[in-house]
Amino acid sequence: MLKHVSLFFKIFTVSFLFLSTLANANQMTIAFGSCAYDSEPQPIWNDIAAMEPDLFLFIGDNQYADVQFDDEGNRIRGPVTDPARFKEAYDAVWAKPEFAAFRATTPFMGTWDDHDYGFNDAGKEFPLKKESQQAFLDFFEFAKDDPIRQQEGIYHSKIIESHGRSVQIIMLDTRYHRDELNRRPGPRPEGFGPYLPTGDKERSMLGDAQWLWLAKQLLIPADVRIIVSSIQVVAYEHRWEAWGTMPRQRDLLYGLIDAAQAENVFFLSGDRHLMEISKDTGQKNDRIPYPMWDFTSSGMTQAYRPVSEPNTFRVGEVVRDTHYGIVELKWADKLEDTEVVFTAYGLGNKVFDQASFKLAELSFK
Repeated sequence: MLKHVSLFFKIFTVSFLFLSTLANANQMTIAFGSCAYDSEPQPIWNDIAAMEPDLFLFIGDNQYADVQFDDEGNRIRGPVTDPARFKEAYDAVWAKPEFAAFRATTPFMGTWDDHDYGFNDAGKEFPLKKESQQAFLDFFEFAKDDPIRQQEGIYHSKIIESHGRSVQIIMLDTRYHRDELNRRPGPRPEGFGPYLPTGDKERSMLGDAQWLWLAKQLLIPADVRIIVSSIQVVAYEHRWEAWGTMPRQRDLLYGLIDAAQAENVFFLSGDRHLMEISKDTGQKNDRIPYPMWDFTSSGMTQAYRPVSEPNTFRVGEVVRDTHYGIVELKWADKLEDTEVVFTAYGLGNKVFDQASFKLAELSFK
């Protein structure tokens, strides 16, 4: 009798684990991160690999070409003046054994931010942007005959199928065509960045060609759309780089989503050397198509520092420490019942913060 009971529990346990695995398998897992100093160790790739993501998004400051060292080991910051520096910096990333091992097993997509582009806070005025683009495309292994190599800027997109659902990844380029920012005159308040919002209607974040491209992307059928911006879309009160430095461009971004009736859109961003989750529900009188979520993960090689800055849109904590982000799309029979889970992980896969919502929230209904 005891033998049969024992056998029953073994069968029950195996069946339970099998069913649990099936239940957990009906999802898509996307890891992402930004701000990884090529001069620093990068053990965090091992932690990300342990999550077995379906895709990794490297979304800016993937190396620091504009940071070099003198003979005494002191950091020297300045614009890249020799195109060979881009390859040198990307090669330094490839030389990280943890990165190379992870990249060999996991699909990658990416965009750039200022430091891998070539200079801190740089925009369309950067003189080596064409050379920087080709080095970026080599690093992400775009084919030599890919049309993006003839395009001005690195914006691109891809549809990925997951368990019968389609996920559109839209990679924006917030550097190649970006106009000058509005710098604050005189000294800035402690803890705030150097920029103020501009009222200039002519200044652009993306440039005309990319705006037209984005409008067309939002009309392509997809169940979920993830728009990746190297700089924050929702948060801006800190006065560092963000879409809020060009409020009319931010309004245009929201307006395009509205005009296309593109549901199930959320943002991923980097740049800030911190982690936070933001949600725009119109609390600052923005005209939103529906609640706009922005998960910022920025700081793959940094040490802990305290951070205190305003963000009316913040959901949960703000953390400045080594980390990466995970987005889980937990598919349900009805698309609107699908749960989206944002989780920020530190070294050792310590959970820093988490937020979740149903796709029903990202709807015009």
